Amino acid sequence: MLLPRKLVLLGALIVSLAPSAMLSLGAAEPVLQPGDRVAIVGDSITEQKLYSKFVECYLLACSGVPDLKVMQYGWSGERAGGFADRLANDCAGFQPTVVTLCYGMNDGSYQPYNEQIGQTYEANMRRVLAGLEKLGVRAVVIGSPGAVDQNFFRPGQMMGNQPAHVAYNDNLAHLRDIDRKLAEEHKQPFANVHDAMYETMKKAQEKLGNKYDVCGGDGFHPGPNGQLIMAYAFLKGLGAGGNIGTITIDMQGKPSVAGGHKVLSGSEGTAEIESTQWPFCFDGDGNSSRSTRSITPFLPFNQDLNRLMLVVKNLDTPKAVVTWGDQSKEFTREELAAGVNLAAAFDQTPFDGPFRELVSAVGEKQNFETMMIKGIITQFRNYPPQLRDDAEVQAALATISKKLHAGQAALDAAAREKLVPVKHTIRVAQLP
Repeated sequence: MLLPRKLVLLGALIVSLAPSAMLSLGAAEPVLQPGDRVAIVGDSITEQKLYSKFVECYLLACSGVPDLKVMQYGWSGERAGGFADRLANDCAGFQPTVVTLCYGMNDGSYQPYNEQIGQTYEANMRRVLAGLEKLGVRAVVIGSPGAVDQNFFRPGQMMGNQPAHVAYNDNLAHLRDIDRKLAEEHKQPFANVHDAMYETMKKAQEKLGNKYDVCGGDGFHPGPNGQLIMAYAFLKGLGAGGNIGTITIDMQGKPSVAGGHKVLSGSEGTAEIESTQWPFCFDGDGNSSRSTRSITPFLPFNQDLNRLMLVVKNLDTPKAVVTWGDQSKEFTREELAAGVNLAAAFDQTPFDGPFRELVSAVGEKQNFETMMIKGIITQFRNYPPQLRDDAEVQAALATISKKLHAGQAALDAAAREKLVPVKHTIRVAQLP
């Protein structure tokens, strides 16, 4: 059995503008420790390198946990058994301490659920967990498969005696239950990706219409909006607390901060801040499925994972205008006294540019990881025994692996160079 996680109490008080509270995804105890090496594993949905980028950027910039390293192992078309076969070879060079798993979409075989599908999936997931234990992995976030889109997955087609999307979501829900059972049995965190995607999809399409895809234009490869939901589920499984920091402005005194921030200057309604812990930043408009921003009204990402709070004290007037960077918003005295989540309230932030640069650098690194694992390292398994067991061949393969991992480490370092302190100014102007 995999080693149980170290239990740590999670005591973050959630104070935010709350657009939705529909997901019953209880926050897990924190899993991550300083210096952890996180492997993000899954099929083609992982190989899209969207949720994997979102998770990595969050861990580096937002989590507050130092010196985390991340590598993605997505493989198009893969089932759980495929990873069980390759994990010892492919992960040995990275030596992960934490792994996130997302299988099941292909394991369901795109047909109505039957007991053979469930038995095969469970057996292969057990092989995966046994292999990760042997590799020395401390914690595994066992993620369920996602969902298929109720409007875009095989529209008008039947699967058995049900519409295709209904039958296949039922299949995926059965596999979700197997993942939950395995997580409980192994005392590991569970990421309920399926319910997060399915429930958010229903709410988003009720508001934005049936032309707004959540699980992808093909019905099962999500775009940025759906992949943000996946990132949310995995970050919850990792026990991310979501406390980015608090900035307190006193209209009659000096500002103060808590978290990864420091006050450079300020008094009586103004604060110049330098932040080493960033909020997660969104992109695009509020309507396109290609936009991460468009899904946030239906997903409690900001209130659960992305709280950069502004508290204003001693405001004499009923309202005030808050200017943060280039954008201004109006709030009531009561809202500001209770605390406004800047990350949720402002759709333009001083962190947007640095965050885009980080996403780009992480994307370049993850593209290299796909090439090095799928194109080269996994092929070491295919050498015939007479070559694979030869000392000179083993030494040559070890040299190739070492050089590839050095290239990955260089790209990782380049991404970390984007994590610069961000200076920003907040001004609070009282309104009559």
